[in-house]
Amino acid sequence: MDTKLRGFVLSVYIVFGLPVITAHNDPSNKIMEDFSGYPIHEPQSQDSLLSLSVDSEGLQKQIDELSTLSETPAPSVTRILYSEKDVLARRFIKNLMGLSGLSVREDAVGNIFGRWDGDEPELAPVSTGSHIDAIPYSGKYDGVIGVLGAIEAINVLKRSGFKPKRSLEVIMFTSEEPTRFGISCLGSRLLAGSKELAELLKKTVDSQNISFFDAARFAGYANHLQDLTSVFLEKGSYSAFIELHIEQGPILEEEGWVSSFLMLLILIIAVYLKNYDFSYSHLVNWFAFSLATSIGVVTAIAAPASIKVDFEGSGGHAGAVLMPMRNDAGLAAAELALAVEKFVLESGSIDTVGTVGILELHPGAINSIPSKSHLEIDTRDIDEKRRNVVIEKIHQSALSISENRGVKLSEFKIVNQDPPALSDDLITMAMESACQELNLTFRKMISRAYHDSLFMARISPMGMIFIPCYKGYSHKPEEFAAIEDIANGVRVLALTLAKLSLA
Repeated sequence: MDTKLRGFVLSVYIVFGLPVITAHNDPSNKIMEDFSGYPIHEPQSQDSLLSLSVDSEGLQKQIDELSTLSETPAPSVTRILYSEKDVLARRFIKNLMGLSGLSVREDAVGNIFGRWDGDEPELAPVSTGSHIDAIPYSGKYDGVIGVLGAIEAINVLKRSGFKPKRSLEVIMFTSEEPTRFGISCLGSRLLAGSKELAELLKKTVDSQNISFFDAARFAGYANHLQDLTSVFLEKGSYSAFIELHIEQGPILEEEGWVSSFLMLLILIIAVYLKNYDFSYSHLVNWFAFSLATSIGVVTAIAAPASIKVDFEGSGGHAGAVLMPMRNDAGLAAAELALAVEKFVLESGSIDTVGTVGILELHPGAINSIPSKSHLEIDTRDIDEKRRNVVIEKIHQSALSISENRGVKLSEFKIVNQDPPALSDDLITMAMESACQELNLTFRKMISRAYHDSLFMARISPMGMIFIPCYKGYSHKPEEFAAIEDIANGVRVLALTLAKLSLA
């Protein structure tokens, strides 16, 4: 019987890919170890860093206060690049950096840097950070926990008495969101040395016909110059970069519930068969603990390619033009949209995704055959070659649809086609080690969303830490992350920074 049950326990671990719970103070550990015949965790050495204390209340207050600097009412957050609220939010971040004893500087586009000098400042620093701009009517956690959490991670290390060897630097990136000028990760792209972007910004305007440089000067940047090469950083400027972020997907939260239920079931069987004296309160505490400790160790970031497509047909009256005589630009767009789905599903990988996020018809009247259609397509994958095969299939399909339907393919433009980024093995190992030492469960995963880390990987080795968020919600007012999960992420970040600083 015991042999079969051991096999059952191991099968659950393997089939469901359950993270291992490693809490030293968790009373279920001995039961599980005895029941399965396998150790749940190895003893860890304890030192001051393992008792890292996060000021959760203060951090939540900072998150809430920053969310009030918004152009739309709560609970939504809207903070557009170089707007009045954005300028106020930047002052808020610089003030917090100063209060934490960091030396603060800004570059020509408003990337903000706060540095804690190490004992060997000539060495390449370890950096961390994210963004605080927010698309219209979004939430208050996206990007923000990677900035406020990074500052708190520095405070945690200072309170612990840690002394960095390499300097530690917090970065607040300018305009990760593409809301105002249609360019995502603007600040980190420039840091990575994008000459094409630096030139493009000289002629870029927003929807109100305000130029990028006029907007930047309103916020106190650009210094009446249009040369942005001063923003560029050389490869190797940092020894490592780590970004703390909400997952923006449901995997961590859902896995927590599923794995907790299965593990609790195993635990109950163990208690019953072995006749352990294990109280109801212990079960409840263990169950709650297992739900709240998921960390995502990101192994790769899937980079999107963006495509703009325009078809032109002849239009006409919806009743008078017979079906065989039509050149319908709307149906051409619809057929291409379905083709995107088909090609993505045919890729053979769950990591390939495609989305037709914009589909516009002209003239947009119910009784008029569309004479023009416009699509914007987003396709992503962690495998660049596989993603590019999908893009080429979409292009060939657009040409074929144009010919078969007698419409003109007036534009097929690949707006951007960035390569994916892989996390550095040494950084992911440091993050995994930090999770283990802090007794937190974790799983490896990829990021399907864009992040500044994608471009920081061109400057230095990179890694990302994910924490769960409610139902995977993001870019909407319902976006939420529990302060306990945020604090766990901050502790993992702090310990990882400490490890990499001493390397």
